Amino acid sequence: MNLRKFPLFLLLAAGLLLSAPVLANEGGDTLRAGTDLTDTASLQRGAKLFVNYCSGCHSLKYMRYSRIGEDLGLTEDEVQQNLNFTGSKPGEQMHVALTEADAQQFFGKMPPDLSVIARVRGSDWIYTYLKSFYLDESRPLGWNNKLFPNASMPNPLWQMQGLQHAEFGKADASGERPVEALTLATPGTQTPEQFDQTVRDITAFLEYAGEPAALKRQSMGVWVVLFLAFFTFLAWLLKKEYWRDVH
Repeated sequence: MNLRKFPLFLLLAAGLLLSAPVLANEGGDTLRAGTDLTDTASLQRGAKLFVNYCSGCHSLKYMRYSRIGEDLGLTEDEVQQNLNFTGSKPGEQMHVALTEADAQQFFGKMPPDLSVIARVRGSDWIYTYLKSFYLDESRPLGWNNKLFPNASMPNPLWQMQGLQHAEFGKADASGERPVEALTLATPGTQTPEQFDQTVRDITAFLEYAGEPAALKRQSMGVWVVLFLAFFTFLAWLLKKEYWRDVH
């Protein structure tokens, strides 16, 4: 490699690394989640919302209650009283109380574990999915989802969001009428702005659950970038010293 281009190469590599998460979250039909893993209060609210509205059906089998308390600044008593409704010990994983038999009866199959859903789908997808439920009498559970059609899941947040109805477009070649927009027909207990924050908090918590190390990784990232910048400067000085006699 030409030493003259070495600093430029480092800058290009750093730019690609920084842009990777942005590209991974891009999607044509998704909304921007705007999560912030440095916002501890948002993560705490998201954890509380998840265990109250999601953990009845979905587990987080790769997360332990003690790890959540440590990362989110909660004491063991706070975790056990506010986040642990299964009677598990602090060091145990977040399993679900729903049995296979009940899941088969209610939903046709066991709801998936959500430990790594944010890594598989992306935060923007989760945020959009939770905001995209609408009433559909043709479905067994009475709900459908604009982002993920025919999902076998009711809207767990309908009381806060309210009831949405779909506005359909013209039928395509197969006879299906695509959902073009969702209209809030019956308001919920929260305003649209409050509900946006509620969904953002849940999304942030699931993003954290997918990679708990990200909390420390992001805080260390600044120091890593500073180290690379300093190392690049030293490499540039070394290059100048090597090439001084050649010129």
